[in-house]
Amino acid sequence: MTTTVIIIIGFLIYVGLYFTYGKKIERDVVRASDENATPSQRLYDGVDYIPAHKAVLFGHHFSSIAGAGPLVGPAMALCWGWLPGLLWVWIGNVLIGSVHDYLALMASVRYDGKSVQFVATDLISKRTGTAFYWIVFFLLILVVAAFANIIGLMFAKTPEISGASIYMTIAALILGALIYRVKMNLPGATVIGIVLMALAIWLGSEIPIPGSYEVWMVVLFVYIIIAAAIPVNILLQPRDYMNSFLLYFGIAIGFIAAVVSFRGFEYPMVTTFSPILLGGKPTPFWPAIPLVIACGSLSGFHSLVASGTSSKQLSKESDGLFVGYGAMFTEGFLSTVIICAIGGFGYTAIQNAHAAQAAAEAAKAAAAGAAFTAPTLALTLDNWGDLYTKTTGALKLSPPNMIVQCFSDMVAATFLAFIPVKIVKIIAGLWISAFALTTLDTTNRLARYCLVEMLQPLKNKAEVLYNALTFRWTASLIPAAIGIYLAWSNQFTILWPSFSAANQLIASIALMTGAAYASKKLHSKFAIMATVPAWILWFTVTAAIIWFMYVVMPGAIAKQPGPGWTVQIIMGIMLLLNILFIVDFAKSGKK
Repeated sequence: MTTTVIIIIGFLIYVGLYFTYGKKIERDVVRASDENATPSQRLYDGVDYIPAHKAVLFGHHFSSIAGAGPLVGPAMALCWGWLPGLLWVWIGNVLIGSVHDYLALMASVRYDGKSVQFVATDLISKRTGTAFYWIVFFLLILVVAAFANIIGLMFAKTPEISGASIYMTIAALILGALIYRVKMNLPGATVIGIVLMALAIWLGSEIPIPGSYEVWMVVLFVYIIIAAAIPVNILLQPRDYMNSFLLYFGIAIGFIAAVVSFRGFEYPMVTTFSPILLGGKPTPFWPAIPLVIACGSLSGFHSLVASGTSSKQLSKESDGLFVGYGAMFTEGFLSTVIICAIGGFGYTAIQNAHAAQAAAEAAKAAAAGAAFTAPTLALTLDNWGDLYTKTTGALKLSPPNMIVQCFSDMVAATFLAFIPVKIVKIIAGLWISAFALTTLDTTNRLARYCLVEMLQPLKNKAEVLYNALTFRWTASLIPAAIGIYLAWSNQFTILWPSFSAANQLIASIALMTGAAYASKKLHSKFAIMATVPAWILWFTVTAAIIWFMYVVMPGAIAKQPGPGWTVQIIMGIMLLLNILFIVDFAKSGKK
């Protein structure tokens, strides 16, 4: 099997099902109609409810839901071989992810842009809605922690990427001013935005911005508070729209490189059921796979973006399929590209890194006049998927760095080799950092929305306290503070699976909510197509959370008790609230 065959099959699956299965859901289930005024038109407020052009909104939605999930998750999942992870991505996209995202978006649009938690409250029960709100709030905190951790590591290790990210933020502010202040036509502003983005990438390579992990944590803390509180058309919309072109370009050259390289897979198709992965523990494929592959396959976070920011900006209902359903398919295709890149070039990347380390150690030994012994590169079946984090001695290739190296190797092996390797690496690095950054501040904005809705009962009892806590700057600060505190611990192998567990748990709950909406409000016979996958996912993720808390977390707590116990308590509360939700959902189904 070659990367060429896999990437073409993936492309045909996504294009074909979008125009068949997706269109059928739009026509027969949701029954989208442009005669229905959207919330962005009826409730326009100039801050959150602002109609956006379809292409601009797709850029925001895609950039926000993509983040690091479709990149890092599939890279880690190669510990089981390239086929299990690929099947989880494809099946998850088709049966769960795309349906989940589209139903969440359109249900929110029909509920005046309210959150999916609000929809659950109305359709199932008030107690269910309360439990769902808290589960979502905890997820958003874990997203802030996990993504801040990834960004901090990337920025500290690669100043070129941190520099390019900052310059792109400045470029986005300029683009936003051109679109919304100067009122420049979108095509002209888009061209200028792409030029500014290219200039930002070049400046990043020429004028990097260094900083330690701790410094970047402080910077990110301040940044996400500001970005979550200001109007969406100042930074969020233009930045996400501009960033989306970076991802389109990356997907395009990745697709071309995978097709023309005719490369066989260096990673095995299947390795072992329980390789060493999460927390350094044997990690069984079932039920642990949803703790590793998150957004590339399916994601509860997508329902929060869809019902949080995107539903408030949808200009007309017919744009919903392109934005909600299409963005999920595009993200799944991005994960397919990553699997092809690492599966086809992963061993080469490790050999190159190992050779570079050996050369550096040889030079160091020669300078000291000492004998040099070349480090060995041990490859075994059990550690194949874990090679990027544990090979020999000081040699380490983290999942983000593995992605950067493998993608650049794949491009360099084709006629696209004329693109400078340094630029390709920055682009691949920006896939992770820039899109993790967009997800990060979108998450903090969603946490602000969630906190405001959760505190609504306090309004009549203590209005002064309610106003203080729901003030947009205060409501942005609270989740940012807790998330960055967890990220400060720098425990990637704990933060990532805890975020993924919460994420996939919410996907099952949101999909059940979408099924309830399709059944009770739309009276659709297709509701069972959402309910059955939701139940299967719920059992899998619930089992995975129990395994994670029992097997992995004790080691994390022993290493760093403060952050470790914080994550353990959050996971425990979510598990209890999850049981409460499923009981209420089952009762609702009987009714």
